[in-house]
Amino acid sequence: MNLTLLPTSTLAWLVLAATMLLSNPTSAQAEGSEILKRQRASGTLRVCIWPDYYGITHRHAHTQQLSGIDIDLSAELARDLKLKLEYVDSSFPQLIEHLRASRCDVAMFAIGVLPARKEQLAFSQPYLQSDIFGVTSRSSRVVREWADIDKPGVVVAVQAGTFMEPVMKAALTQAQIQVVRPPQTREAELESGRVDVFMTDYPYSRRLLDNADWARLVAPPKPFHVLPYAYAVRQGDPEWLAQVDAFVSRIKADGRLRAAARRHGLEAIVVR
Repeated sequence: MNLTLLPTSTLAWLVLAATMLLSNPTSAQAEGSEILKRQRASGTLRVCIWPDYYGITHRHAHTQQLSGIDIDLSAELARDLKLKLEYVDSSFPQLIEHLRASRCDVAMFAIGVLPARKEQLAFSQPYLQSDIFGVTSRSSRVVREWADIDKPGVVVAVQAGTFMEPVMKAALTQAQIQVVRPPQTREAELESGRVDVFMTDYPYSRRLLDNADWARLVAPPKPFHVLPYAYAVRQGDPEWLAQVDAFVSRIKADGRLRAAARRHGLEAIVVR
């Protein structure tokens, strides 16, 4: 475009429009984003959480108080966007359904970036990463080290919908796998003796180590299946995804991510 041929009034209008766009990018992005439009109309940010995820998004059974790194960081996101925060209870089995049905704007509970999930959801850049760990009882004579897990007669539990489920199904060749679904829990299955070990990630393993003196961690001798964790949104809204991804960049740069991880004992798995 040859700007010298444009009338002065047109030039002035272009300058004004560009200035408004640069000064308020969120408003400009909202023009094409259904989620950002809804947020501006309602003044709320809806965040899906799994309230049984210790250290991430955990609801205390007695006080009903929420705590965890993503409780802290979801509050930071709402503050950055100047929106009221609203939580929506979800879970890994319900994750895709809830996001695609617009039950929430973003899932913030350390979502493992799995190929099957990437086919149906969009993800921010990763902010945490974790390998898989085993948890057994201190008195167990069956599982004493990582090599004992995949042996005939060993029963290995995984939580339904977690990334451990497909990984362990593919990895185990001799042990029997048991998929645990609510209201059953991995801990109860282990304590009852129905399983010998259950597989989990670093954040959830801390729940047992912090609260159960009968539990023992079984770590792999070398990296087994390290998976990045990110925030998930529904596909088809690149403007909203860009907002979430920019938030992750900010909390990495300004120290909020590291500070929240330190408060919840997760600094070792922060992605810089």
